[in-house]
Amino acid sequence: MGTDKALLPWPPKVEGQLPSKNTFLSAAIRSLLLTTDFVVVVAGKNEAELAPIAYANGASVVINPDPSRGQFSSLQVGLQDVLSHGRDAAVITLVDRPPVDSETVHLLRDAFEAAPQEVWAVVPELAGKHGHPYLVGRELIEVFLQALPTASARDVEHRYQDHIQYIEVSDPFVALNINTPDDYAALLMRIS
Repeated sequence: MGTDKALLPWPPKVEGQLPSKNTFLSAAIRSLLLTTDFVVVVAGKNEAELAPIAYANGASVVINPDPSRGQFSSLQVGLQDVLSHGRDAAVITLVDRPPVDSETVHLLRDAFEAAPQEVWAVVPELAGKHGHPYLVGRELIEVFLQALPTASARDVEHRYQDHIQYIEVSDPFVALNINTPDDYAALLMRIS
């Protein structure tokens, strides 16, 4: 991308308005705070850039001491912090996408709370593609924490697929990744 994806402007600048100081990160925090009691942002070497945004929007920050181990190690750091706060479930999302609609998060949370005990996670699905955010319970949190830092959430999800409930949603942002400037430009064209 050439820049930290968490810092991409969101919502984008509207003609005739001053540029937005909001970012994917700040928008995601605000979106999640509507349905959760706290938000944890996992930072690495970008802590100096992310921490002010996180704190200004009511989130806390935890540092991945070795982000070179990969994205999954950041997930493990964040989930350990969730457990340290005495919680048994978490909403997990990435910062390389615009936040989903709050109704989508409510739908996922309601499905998770109503799910039978053998369901360890609820994952949104759009046209057959799994996405974010997704909700995980204590059982899957423990599996994530016991896995090697070089693992991937997708591998773990596939290994425990019998314990995952997929919920069809209509929110186009659940399966959208923004990895390149072209992806971001396409997103901006899509919403304008």
